[in-house]
Amino acid sequence: MDRALALAALGAGTTSPNPMVGALVLDQDGQLVGEGYHCRAGEPHAEVMALAQASGRARGGSLVVTLEPCCHQGRTPPCCDAVLAAGVARVVVAMADPDPRVAGGGIARLRDAGLEVVVGVAEPEAARLNQAFVHRVRSGRSWGLLKWAMSLDGRTALPNGESQWISGPMARQWVHRLRGRCDAVIVGGGTLRADDPLLTSRGARTPEPLRVVFSRSLDLPLAAKIFQDDSTAATLVAHGPQASRAAQERLDRLGIERLELSQCTPLGLLEGLAARGCNQVLWECGPTLAAAAVRQGCVQQVAAVIAPTLLGGEPARTPLGPLNLTRLAQAPQLTSLGWQRLGPDLLWLHGLDLGSAIGP
Repeated sequence: MDRALALAALGAGTTSPNPMVGALVLDQDGQLVGEGYHCRAGEPHAEVMALAQASGRARGGSLVVTLEPCCHQGRTPPCCDAVLAAGVARVVVAMADPDPRVAGGGIARLRDAGLEVVVGVAEPEAARLNQAFVHRVRSGRSWGLLKWAMSLDGRTALPNGESQWISGPMARQWVHRLRGRCDAVIVGGGTLRADDPLLTSRGARTPEPLRVVFSRSLDLPLAAKIFQDDSTAATLVAHGPQASRAAQERLDRLGIERLELSQCTPLGLLEGLAARGCNQVLWECGPTLAAAAVRQGCVQQVAAVIAPTLLGGEPARTPLGPLNLTRLAQAPQLTSLGWQRLGPDLLWLHGLDLGSAIGP
């Protein structure tokens, strides 16, 4: 199962809206005769790839897979059909599929056909690998990762707004790889106006993640890089019903896709992105939008890059705006997921335990 999980991870950033899945086939003597992983939506599933590689040697053997084989017709045929046709005698599954179209149906079908099915091997590891997919299926919104880079004294910009570059080259390369593992990168209108970011993975992922601009008013610079360079990555502008028709038409003339939200909130945005099949999104926004995302339960992890520099200044920008807390007991509790050195910078990764939200 460890090998199957490692295979599944090769699909990071390219399988959405599907999960990452790895599979391998052992013959009757326990020898590895086939393996595969799901590369991207619409392409063969991991089980089908592994069974095809094993060919006739799969008969009477075992299939080891990180997620329950599907039993429904999607963009590809049900994997259960391929499993039964291959004649394997035993299937070992890490975790059941939370997708309501499956939800134990694949396991039941295999057992009804007389196969031995073992479920729960390395289940915590499998759940962690697909935490974003599971979150989207169960909550109806994308998994949110909030990233910022700050100085040792907690500043993300100078008082005059200058912020490039606080962290070093290795940290910026890490951010590019992080974007490559996400389905969308989100900024607010303020960040677009101040930094004019390109928001790509610099080739770490093909296709590039969706670039999302979240703006209520659509007061956006049409000369921004992401509007002028539409061949590198797709761009989506999400806005509320209050945006002026003139501003909407300016974007339409540029061929920029718009998503009008009935509720122009971080929660509404993540529900809209989940409907588009985005499992995991990256918040690279300013403090006001970041705080709103945290308050509404739209952030499940925080990645903070801490640079060995001091910026100072009482009005200097910090990573988060007000969280509307009145007591320390209300403060979000973070669980450390580890740290690493990125050249002179330190990266801290934390899980955020918010429940559904902490305030308006």
